[in-house]
Amino acid sequence: MTSPIDPQPTVYSHLNGSQQELLDRFAVSEICKGLPLYRDASEWNNFRDLFTENARVWTTWSGGKHVDDFIKVSKEGKAKGNFIMHRECGTLVDLNPATNRAIGKMKATITQRFEYDGVPYDVDCDNETIFFCLKTEKGWKAQWFKVFYIRDKLVMVGPPTPDATEKLAKLFSKESLDKYPEGYQYLAVAQHSLGHSIDMKLPTWRNEYYHKMYKCMGEWLEGKDIKDIDIE
Repeated sequence: MTSPIDPQPTVYSHLNGSQQELLDRFAVSEICKGLPLYRDASEWNNFRDLFTENARVWTTWSGGKHVDDFIKVSKEGKAKGNFIMHRECGTLVDLNPATNRAIGKMKATITQRFEYDGVPYDVDCDNETIFFCLKTEKGWKAQWFKVFYIRDKLVMVGPPTPDATEKLAKLFSKESLDKYPEGYQYLAVAQHSLGHSIDMKLPTWRNEYYHKMYKCMGEWLEGKDIKDIDIE
């Protein structure tokens, strides 16, 4: 979990630097910003262009998938009426010019609209979205995409009538919420109600996967081979 101890003791190129460093970090930040814009707008060709050929994507509801499979299930979800939006809240990049590797760090909020027993509601989930990027012959691309889930909450849509409040309190009971990791509990309950299986091993700022994720980020920046990084 977050603490006074810095989880990333090595300082990489992240501010200022040479013109090439600035250009590389800017290119990686475009990758980060492209994900929420292109996915929300269903610009699938542009979305696919953010990633390498064998890239993998992790989310709460999809688990870890090849990016092409993730696009497929995302289209299927939208066809069923799934409505997920993302808001970027700031992006910075750690760059290692010696290995042509970078980590994009994008603060964001996921908002998904749901309906339960005739009651519409939103779930907001604040997160830090991490992009494992490398410089290829086609420019910078993302190899992996995984997220730190920070906190989430239920948001009423419309007047909080007694009937609506009672129905949502039933869905989001303490027993239901306690099944899932703190950081994406409300999102998990809501997505599970749509029939999704929820990935239980995603990093939050309060579980053991927090330090594992930072370890993977450091190994990536230092150029460790993909097959030797335990990010699953």
